[in-house]
Amino acid sequence: RRSSDLRLVHSFLATRAPRLRCTASSDTMSQVISYEDVKKLSASKEAQIFDVRTREEVAGGKIPNSVNIPVDEFEQALRMDPETFKKMYLADKPQPANKMVVHCMMGRRGARAAEIAVAQGFQKVQNYAGGYKEWSEKEGH
Repeated sequence: RRSSDLRLVHSFLATRAPRLRCTASSDTMSQVISYEDVKKLSASKEAQIFDVRTREEVAGGKIPNSVNIPVDEFEQALRMDPETFKKMYLADKPQPANKMVVHCMMGRRGARAAEIAVAQGFQKVQNYAGGYKEWSEKEGH
């Protein structure tokens, strides 16, 4: 019951208050990450960034160094063996202990992808709730 309550709070924060940080422990849910932090991680490649929008949406622009895996494929992708993952997405498969950032256009699908990753044992998952909408506005695209 407590876990489902925390997920409800997280979903609310991710969709309604993207600038707030979730302070629950990382073993129960993901955390929200800011534009500034995503920009640093994109440049440094210290985290894998997954864009869970559709391929058609990504054709209009994307965050540098992000990998597109539509949210409807995300759970299956995380279950793939590393070789299949690399062939499908042209990137190394994420490891559960490594930092992962997920995002969509405005936060909802990113929150869903973050929940999927956490449920599969990924420990350092962050949702960029501002999404590509905020990114493109701040980057002037």
